[in-house]
Amino acid sequence: MFTIPTSKRIGIDLGTANTLVYLVGEGIVLNEPTVVAVTVEENRVVAVGKEAKDMLGRTPGNVMALRPLRDGVIADYTITEAMLSYFIDKACGQSRFFKPEVMVCIPSGVTQVERRAVLDAAMSAGAKIAYLIDEPLAAAIGAKIPIAQPAGHMIVNIGGGSTESAVISLGGVVVHSSIRVAGNKIDEAIAAYIRKKFNLLVGETTAEHIKIELGNAMVDTEKKKGSDTKKMEIRGRDNITGLPRSVELDEIQINEAIKPVLLDIIGGAKEVLEQCPPELASDIIDKGIVMSGGTSLLTNFNSLMTQMTGVPCHVAEDALLCVVKGTGVAMENIELYKRSIAKR
Repeated sequence: MFTIPTSKRIGIDLGTANTLVYLVGEGIVLNEPTVVAVTVEENRVVAVGKEAKDMLGRTPGNVMALRPLRDGVIADYTITEAMLSYFIDKACGQSRFFKPEVMVCIPSGVTQVERRAVLDAAMSAGAKIAYLIDEPLAAAIGAKIPIAQPAGHMIVNIGGGSTESAVISLGGVVVHSSIRVAGNKIDEAIAAYIRKKFNLLVGETTAEHIKIELGNAMVDTEKKKGSDTKKMEIRGRDNITGLPRSVELDEIQINEAIKPVLLDIIGGAKEVLEQCPPELASDIIDKGIVMSGGTSLLTNFNSLMTQMTGVPCHVAEDALLCVVKGTGVAMENIELYKRSIAKR
């Protein structure tokens, strides 16, 4: 029997560091860095995603690799539109006859203008209908938190560009805080520390690699002074001589570099706890805080958060994928979540 094909439904986690795409009926079909390489003169897109990320800091003069999103919001509209179009094509297949329905996830603290920019970019990239869902809500759905219950649940989603903290009850966000400090600021803090302490310049890819290898939110300096301290040799350009040079770093130094940024992130979570209604606050103490997003995977970050807030914190399963899974689930059950979704 002949079946009439219908338009595909896609959920997109448009992150500052990575973009993930969820195709309803298939699951996560794409996970690529949010990086685009363009020619300087014509502004023509040369590469998108992983291919473009490999070009960061390595491009010739006529090509520029850049991140079109900054701190969770669109910084370059035209390039974001081209990137979205590329991701939608890749997820649906080039020969898409029916335009897909697209749901994009955005930080809860963005302005109306920034929301409109995301909707417009999605429509221009080839969507039939565009929906928006707030990041903390999508992260909570993806972390399998029963958000429809009349009880308080707290989620802290720490991505690349922004940290979203929210208390959710009865399927909606009660209090939220969005600060534009997250994984990218940790990378910048590492690069700044190395420049200041060793007079060595390192690129953002190297800084991110150091964060993954040596990043630790809580280091016991007394015990770690011994041979069990994690060390790593890094290479960069000497700021004085201009020549390549290598230095050895350990996790105590990196902890010193990233501590102020981690405290800023925890400050955003504390702000939400301070504004939380008393009834919901007691629920949160019982259930604890759920952490999601790539930066929450930093070693011992949940222990530091527990120590600073006095509330038990645990990292969600598949922390990196919580937001895109939640966006996909909301797209599958659009009637259930329509109160919390903006539409165009």
